[in-house]
Amino acid sequence: MKSFINSYYNRVKNLYLKYEHLLMSVTLVGGFLFDFILFVHIDIPFKFAVLTVYWIVAGLAIAFMQLYDAGKISERFKYLQLFMPLALQWTFGGLLNISLIFYWFSSAFSVSWPLLAATVALLLFNDRFRHQFSRPLVQIGVYFFVTLALFSLVLPFWFASVSAWLFIAATAASVIIFAIYIYGLAFLAGRLRSSTHQLFILVIIIAAIMQVLYFTNIIPPIPLAMREAGLYHSLHITGGKYTMQAEPESLWQDLQDAVFGQTVHVVPGEKIYLYTAIFAPANLKTTIVHHWQYYDEGQKKWVDQGDLSFAINGGRPEGYKGYSWQTNLAAGKWRVYVENQRGQVLARVRFTVEKVEAPVELQEIIR
Repeated sequence: MKSFINSYYNRVKNLYLKYEHLLMSVTLVGGFLFDFILFVHIDIPFKFAVLTVYWIVAGLAIAFMQLYDAGKISERFKYLQLFMPLALQWTFGGLLNISLIFYWFSSAFSVSWPLLAATVALLLFNDRFRHQFSRPLVQIGVYFFVTLALFSLVLPFWFASVSAWLFIAATAASVIIFAIYIYGLAFLAGRLRSSTHQLFILVIIIAAIMQVLYFTNIIPPIPLAMREAGLYHSLHITGGKYTMQAEPESLWQDLQDAVFGQTVHVVPGEKIYLYTAIFAPANLKTTIVHHWQYYDEGQKKWVDQGDLSFAINGGRPEGYKGYSWQTNLAAGKWRVYVENQRGQVLARVRFTVEKVEAPVELQEIIR
């Protein structure tokens, strides 16, 4: 009977190993699509509840795999051990995907690309080098990264603040939890005792790198996120509605604007408005800054043209509306950084000013 059970297990294992790459890819893509669809249709508290479940399952999966390999768990659970990498793949993929979504929509790619690139690299590593996830160093390293990313998302929502102290608190909490987790796992699975210091040093290194990225403003000002930004020739507010005049553009022109920046045709003395809608969680109050810059061809550098700020109150799904303006814009390249008070960048709006003698055709847009 025992030989029959072992033979059946070996057949299942061989079948699993034969299609492991496909299963891992399907798990990753399925996790991404599931998370993307789910997160579009549920509210913020439930999103964090799902992420918390992912986080707990990932921690349990790592502990189970390490304890089983150390001989601390009965072989009766060998089927669970065989398929446990799929559970870890799903949860790591889900946590990284959601972190990527939050970071992507909360930042300008030109500023936060190192963090986004690191997250994408971990997603690719998660699929292509899946066999490495049996190594404790890799498991703990990725798990700590997603833990810190999760905590840095949750705390600003809980406290309705974008204070730097919350990121420091998220880092400190993550390090303390992992110190307990690593040494607890080493105590239960004796095979890890020789590498506990190495694992903890890895955690400290990742925490230090994330602090550097945050305080050099490469990490975006989560949970703030840009909903919309555009340049307009006039702007009036009536009953909370923004009525604006914009140059009509085709879909192809919209796509070009996304890549190369908008072209604005300006008559002498005309005022140009930058309108932004920024999402922030309920009860969060902060200040948004529009930092205008002009590229001086003579000096070959960007020249500051002034900062204009306004306060926002969170809670609107469509984003809190605000605007700034400039008059008598010089012809040439312009850009506006949309930032919080610490200088963390939500978006960079690029555009080119062309001088014209007569006003161009405009269309009315209401937001």
